[in-house]
Amino acid sequence: MSSQPSLSSQLKDYQAGFKQKVSSDTVGVMAQATTDLAGSGIVDNSLNVGDLAPDFTLPDATGKSVTLSDLLANGPVVINFYRGQWCPYCNLEIRAFQSLLPEFQQANAQVIAISPELPDNALSIAEKHSLVFPVLSDVGNVVARSYGLVFALAESLRPLYKGFGIDIPASNGDDTYELPVPATYVIDSSGKVRYAYANADYTQRAEPNDVLAAVKAL
Repeated sequence: MSSQPSLSSQLKDYQAGFKQKVSSDTVGVMAQATTDLAGSGIVDNSLNVGDLAPDFTLPDATGKSVTLSDLLANGPVVINFYRGQWCPYCNLEIRAFQSLLPEFQQANAQVIAISPELPDNALSIAEKHSLVFPVLSDVGNVVARSYGLVFALAESLRPLYKGFGIDIPASNGDDTYELPVPATYVIDSSGKVRYAYANADYTQRAEPNDVLAAVKAL
């Protein structure tokens, strides 16, 4: 197992620092939006353990098509849905999975990441973090929608994000402000979901070591 700090501790540290930099009003607006999203029941209606994972074909950062069923022919697949390269929590998560990639590979599992960003932005995150697993571009959130993960960013958050320098329409190539709830799945070679984690609170993510344990338990 990796000796680096757990992902959860890294996320907590980042969040504590962020809260020190913004106003209490901003923190309150963001917290309320998360509460409202959780209350929508989106996670309850998303893909869960025992479900069959919808197949898909998406382009990677270089434009090469990647098909889930093709990957599953070689063993289990870990799918990580993230919001975008602009999201610091997503970046911490992506790096944490990258650090454990050799262990996932030893367990005969492949890791892929999916976001609604345009391919150029997928390439940006792949290069920035020296990722050696596929980063796929799900423009229009077509695949994320089939997994039950899509929501529209709250109106109250849009000016805040703009103030942070985050331009979701530009990143995604549309004006919907739609994003996936961050989620991680382990899909076995038959296409069945064997591990599922989705959380309306984007500051919370699946712990990569827990995902690895789920892979090893197959």
